[in-house]
Amino acid sequence: MNKLKRITGIAILITIFTMSSTTIFAQSLTGRDIMQNVKDRPDGDTRYSEMTMKLINKRNKVRERKVKSYSMDIGVDKKTIMFFLYPGDVKGTGFLTWDYDEVSKEDDKWLYLPAMKKTRRISGSSAKKDYFMGTDFTYDDMGSRSVDEDTHKLIREENIDGKKCWVVESTSKDKQDIFSKKITWIIQDCLIASKVEYYDKLGKLHRELLLSEIKKTDGFWQAHKLHMTNVQNKHQTLILISNPKFNIDVSEEFFTVSNLERGDF
Repeated sequence: MNKLKRITGIAILITIFTMSSTTIFAQSLTGRDIMQNVKDRPDGDTRYSEMTMKLINKRNKVRERKVKSYSMDIGVDKKTIMFFLYPGDVKGTGFLTWDYDEVSKEDDKWLYLPAMKKTRRISGSSAKKDYFMGTDFTYDDMGSRSVDEDTHKLIREENIDGKKCWVVESTSKDKQDIFSKKITWIIQDCLIASKVEYYDKLGKLHRELLLSEIKKTDGFWQAHKLHMTNVQNKHQTLILISNPKFNIDVSEEFFTVSNLERGDF
């Protein structure tokens, strides 16, 4: 009996210690820690996906587009190339980004327009303010943002649809950014955002991004549905991701302007 009591006592102590350690760990995380963990979440060295984009105006008129996307990690940097497949007026359009983790180094972005047989470099304020191909995502949204481009603050924890989330406020350090701050709900068990709110320079809600259908493919978590709404002009963009593949056979030489102009292989 005494032995059983001792074992039970030890089990209780272990449980208390584990709970305390978890609480201390959670309390010690900063907003920057959380956003860095999100950026470092495993997603393979290379990736492929197919996307359906639905552009919805305030009268609920829908324009649909089909896209293929490839990406590759180059150390802490990332390269991504996208090709538009449908409809005919955008077929052959390509978008290439080289995203650098170094804050002082500006990302490289190119847009190929087949009708003009011309590649346009996206740089400067355009990358911060202009919207990508009529969507509600900016060119900056289409890249991989460095964690230290913003100041991050953990403001609370909150449950969304039964999922425990960290709520992080991120204030841009760049005065040219289209938003003054973002508030992001990060699901703790998979390190994927479930919601992002973007606020304009006057502190008013500008856009809202909802991420859903979050599931594992080949051991990697991914949101398969992204719904961005511009709450000020009522325009929406819905992105549905299908056929995701990870650690695909693609080389760094594929992510070049010449391949962008050549089109999907």
